[in-house]
Amino acid sequence: MEKKKQQATNCDTCANYAYDEYYEYYVCDVDLDEDEMSSFLRGTVHACPYYQLDDEYKIVRKQM
Repeated sequence: MEKKKQQATNCDTCANYAYDEYYEYYVCDVDLDEDEMSSFLRGTVHACPYYQLDDEYKIVRKQM
């Protein structure tokens, strides 16, 4: 059985990374549970399971 290797992710290219006008900076829109947030803050997470490439042209390619 072959394991899938998770790649490191970059928040800047994630579809869940949105600009918050109230705080005037970018934030992650994913609601993490307590364990996930703890891992994130400790820096032990190397690949986000919620990462989605922010691909603006995905819909256009489907229409072609």
